[in-house]
Amino acid sequence: MQHNVLILDFGSQYTQLIARRVRELNIFCEIFPYNHFPSDLSSYKAVILGGSPFSVRGEDAPHPDLSQIRGKLPLLAVCYGAQYLSHFSGGEVAASNTREYGRANLSFIKENEVFFEGVSENSQVWMSHSDSIKALPTNGVKLASTQDVEFAAYKIEGETTYAIQYHPEVFHSTDGSKMLENFLVKIAEVPQNFTPNAFVEEMVAELKEKLQDDKVVLGLSGGVDSTVAAVLLHQAIGKNLYCIFVNNGLLRKNEFQNVLDQYKGMGLNVKGVDAGDRFLSELAGVSDPETKRKIIGRVFIEVFDDESHLIQDVKWLAQGTIYPDVIESVSVKGPSATIKSHHNVGGLPDYMKLKIVEPLRMLFKDEVRRVGASLGIDPELLGRHPFPGPGLSIRILGDITPEKVQILQDVDAVFIDGLKSWGLYDKVWQAGAILLPVNSVGVMGDERTYEKVIALRAVESTDGMTADWVHLPYDFLMKVSNDIINKVKGVNRVVYDISSKPPATIEWE
Repeated sequence: MQHNVLILDFGSQYTQLIARRVRELNIFCEIFPYNHFPSDLSSYKAVILGGSPFSVRGEDAPHPDLSQIRGKLPLLAVCYGAQYLSHFSGGEVAASNTREYGRANLSFIKENEVFFEGVSENSQVWMSHSDSIKALPTNGVKLASTQDVEFAAYKIEGETTYAIQYHPEVFHSTDGSKMLENFLVKIAEVPQNFTPNAFVEEMVAELKEKLQDDKVVLGLSGGVDSTVAAVLLHQAIGKNLYCIFVNNGLLRKNEFQNVLDQYKGMGLNVKGVDAGDRFLSELAGVSDPETKRKIIGRVFIEVFDDESHLIQDVKWLAQGTIYPDVIESVSVKGPSATIKSHHNVGGLPDYMKLKIVEPLRMLFKDEVRRVGASLGIDPELLGRHPFPGPGLSIRILGDITPEKVQILQDVDAVFIDGLKSWGLYDKVWQAGAILLPVNSVGVMGDERTYEKVIALRAVESTDGMTADWVHLPYDFLMKVSNDIINKVKGVNRVVYDISSKPPATIEWE
């Protein structure tokens, strides 16, 4: 894998967005905690320091070891990074009189600076800090100001070091991507060679070298990630790939058979295993969402262990893990806290003798789709909405019963089919229904009812790191609400979730 840009994470909610913007430039990058990154930086062409919820003036301020970076590699310091370089290198950082948060405009840009080539005058940037740089570090040169922030951007003479107190990665910084491109391409001269075709070529070669003639078993779900992983592996090892699709009893309506049918003709060796009763039995009486995830992860691995023993000499377990799974499942002192655990991240128990291979581990969701397109996978399959690994278990709030699963499967089918029939499915990044742990009073046929409440969720996003709720037409919401209540016994009320991520998450659990 290419190692072109290193991003150090200090806990900012925007760190993943920096990575997304860099990847959009066809430049490969990786995120590492500020206190645990590779000791060998010889393969990196540039480093970016991210923002942080911490203050550089605080006793708990993150202190990165930049001895192998400053003056040796091109460095871009964003927000906290810019303040850190100033505060600990001869400058001064002090608390602002007012929190500098939100839109601002560059009122001064130093002429003939490559970093600002193609950036328009009065360009809008996004501020998010309570401290402000009052004096530049040693050899610092002011590059840009806003009306309220004198040192919005600066560079350090004698080094290829640039620093900005705003966030170029967020949508509200209108020329942010251009500034990143100027730094990475024109200043740091990082090659723009991270393309889907290049990834496929490099990953297939890597898989061939790693796996040789070993047999690999893959958990196929019917979703985009596992499908692309399967096709990549199939190109590398052919008949030595054994795909297993497990019905955990928490799939969408008729999905088990539909998925098996979907892979006929793709040349993949797929076996269906119906383990729904086993999963539901283990989940009986469990309401805590994290416990649900762990149970499903454990049983999933147990099922795979049973099935893998039926394949002679299998050595590897392949998974469709993608980069957001990895990022959200890592928690260290300083960087972003764990939001939730993922059933396919974190390794295998000692008793299972399979090694893990994760060909998509460094890709964001939209990148997986582009790789899938380059592999010639059916666009309809690549356009499928993401579906959580734990399935409907985390969309049933509270304990899980077969009756609740049946209700939610029926509701979900009405909702998803409705989106497709109204031509809305491809305008939504992810959609689903949530069964709430409350009953509400209703009237049906002049009779009083006391039945379940359903929340519908539809969001637009690029990779799931951030998301906005979709403004579905009122006529559609009215129709789908009526259809759910009329067609699904046990539901008498439907609501629509209009929360964005952040502060909410896409799933409710």
